[in-house]
Amino acid sequence: MLDATKYANTCPQSYELATFAGPTSTTEDCLYLNVFTTGVRGSPKPVFVWIHGGGDFDGESNDYDATKLATGGPLGTPTVVVTINYRLGLLGFLSESHLNSEGHPWGNYGILDQQAALRWAQANIAAFGGDPTKVALGGQSGGAVDTSANMVSPSAAGLFNRAIMESVIVPAFASTAADALSRGNATAADCSDAACLRKLSVARILQLQGTAKANGPYLDPSNETVFVDGTIVPVQPIAAWATGNFNKMPVLGGATSDELTFSQAITEYFTGYPFMAMTPQQYVDAVTARYGAKASKVLAEYPLSNYGGNPTLAYDRVQDDSIECSVNLSTVKALAAAVPVYAYDFTYQHPPVYLPQMPNPYDPTGQFQALAYHTGDIQFLFIGYHGGHLGVNLDQISGQPRDLNASESHLSDQLVGYWTNFASTGNPNGNGNAVWPVFTPTSAIHLQQDIPVSTETEAQFRAKYKCDFWDSL
Repeated sequence: MLDATKYANTCPQSYELATFAGPTSTTEDCLYLNVFTTGVRGSPKPVFVWIHGGGDFDGESNDYDATKLATGGPLGTPTVVVTINYRLGLLGFLSESHLNSEGHPWGNYGILDQQAALRWAQANIAAFGGDPTKVALGGQSGGAVDTSANMVSPSAAGLFNRAIMESVIVPAFASTAADALSRGNATAADCSDAACLRKLSVARILQLQGTAKANGPYLDPSNETVFVDGTIVPVQPIAAWATGNFNKMPVLGGATSDELTFSQAITEYFTGYPFMAMTPQQYVDAVTARYGAKASKVLAEYPLSNYGGNPTLAYDRVQDDSIECSVNLSTVKALAAAVPVYAYDFTYQHPPVYLPQMPNPYDPTGQFQALAYHTGDIQFLFIGYHGGHLGVNLDQISGQPRDLNASESHLSDQLVGYWTNFASTGNPNGNGNAVWPVFTPTSAIHLQQDIPVSTETEAQFRAKYKCDFWDSL
């Protein structure tokens, strides 16, 4: 008999993003899912299937407590929430000539795992009080990338009918089919057939995949491992949005305003004690490396003097403003031309952060400030979320452990209400919550997720993120 009262194994992984995700696992017995429900009586409830983030190379379902989401909170709809594991890294996303020629769907194996979970929900969710005709699929970061992959996947047609993409609605998968095949064949250089590959131990595969600090040469360096294989994922999302050739449904999605402080925090974390923050010269070097001949224009638009001499804050804005303008505005507009879209901009600057407090001598506080960081919004939906087994949620100023305070808990009530109402009807509005306008190409309004919640026009959004400058660049 299966003990279904506790979380099961985490899928194989080695690279941990500081205190995000993990622990290291070498067991392939990991394709489990978890169901959160308030019961099976009464009218069938909408369903929300959640894909964890982690760039498709790390992460697990175990840190996502969906108890509050299942109730709907005071402003939402009781919902059956399913959190899932799926194969990661080289075990989940591998294109290799011998494996590809075996006559089965190949390459995006992790996406196939997600579709297996969706099929399970269609067949079984009614037993948990769920309505298989109302299934929202969603995820954050890598999970958002995977959600978009399932939106364009013919084999996912009919398995879900709402989509939620947190950080961010995806313009294009970074990895091409040719790149994926080249990396996969290089991985298998010591094997001349598929049988040899299948005999490799999980530990050996993870050794090829990378280390605890970084992915190796056989995974996409952008940390996005989904690719267009022609069958499971036939086209790039941005091409699908343009042609209308995808699984059409309402979409809810957006980004945090300081996404890339997450990667900056990881970089500082891995410098080790006493931790070393970005210096002014490193800021100039990073912008130069990223923008080449255009770097002088970027440095002129984002001088350190505008940010109190704080290189971390300046580089945060350089990276995030460009993403907000290109992805959380332009890409969302392209999608909104085809389906109803509800777009958000998570701007709350003080959520608890699960990394240890680290210094930043250029910040007035003397400490690294993550602000509205990548993953910082998750704890407002999955209460107590703390990145992984090593994470402890700390106040950004004091560095002391804390839970959400009263005003943050109200924001949580609002977001849980929006998400669960959307799972039910395809519209996040209802039950007295602040109105969330639909986003259209001609009325590009974002819900600003802050304390308090408000809305921002396209003009306000463009001014805040310097979109005119990024358009000109």
